[in-house]
Amino acid sequence: MLQDIEPYLACPHCAQALTLDGRTLRCPGGHSFDIAKQGYVSLLAGDAHTGTGDTAEMVAARSDFLAAGHYRPIADALADAAAATAPEGLVADLGAGTGHYLAHVLDALPARPGAALDISKYALRRAAKAHPRIGAVVCDAWRPLPLRDASAGLVLNVFAPRNGPEIRRVLRPGGTLLLVSPTPRHLRELVTALGLLSVDEEKQRRIDEKLGPHLTPAGRQEVEFTLRLSAADVRTVVGMGPSAWHTDRERLAARLAGLPDPVEVTASVTVAAYRR
Repeated sequence: MLQDIEPYLACPHCAQALTLDGRTLRCPGGHSFDIAKQGYVSLLAGDAHTGTGDTAEMVAARSDFLAAGHYRPIADALADAAAATAPEGLVADLGAGTGHYLAHVLDALPARPGAALDISKYALRRAAKAHPRIGAVVCDAWRPLPLRDASAGLVLNVFAPRNGPEIRRVLRPGGTLLLVSPTPRHLRELVTALGLLSVDEEKQRRIDEKLGPHLTPAGRQEVEFTLRLSAADVRTVVGMGPSAWHTDRERLAARLAGLPDPVEVTASVTVAAYRR
């Protein structure tokens, strides 16, 4: 809930501390932010653009796919890595979506509060209800995050934008970023058959280069397993990811008809740790 993360929040306009006053967050500078009836709060600056946020349709697809347990090995690996860091203070999930992974991590970290940060209000309506210790906040990952300096012991980033300077700023000294990113083998059978967006072979190197000035690599593991997906599952996994923005629906439907049902698909990600 938002009261659990109130001590860690900062005003997006003046960076001063925010305090709860009924159903409103206020700062000493006179800025105020009302809590939506769905339980989240928007701490977006007035000129922010939300067009890159996941749509209601994409969020529903992601929620269905994750609830079915298809990516459970990824959530388990992330929770195990989080528990091994034994963080103090806030767990912040940058690009949290529906809060699925954050909730899984909080189950492994008793008494830790969690902040679900995302630009999609549709996603945060679900994240606000995903776990009793999650507070959901609408924000832009590419702007200054509405968190106080050195407020988080652990930052999660799962298939989401990575703002190195801001992640460093909000992490405590010795704090950890756990970053989940797809390998070039991720969903490769669907990429080939359906013409989906592929993962750059140099993706991990580029991530390390961008984070390098701000954080120190602290180990990584690959998590790879085989999914057996029905035709409905395939439509869902396509609809929940970046290919949803770039795939022609009629062409996709025609290609889907040519796939076996079910189809075996490779899931392959890297879980990498970085420390401040």
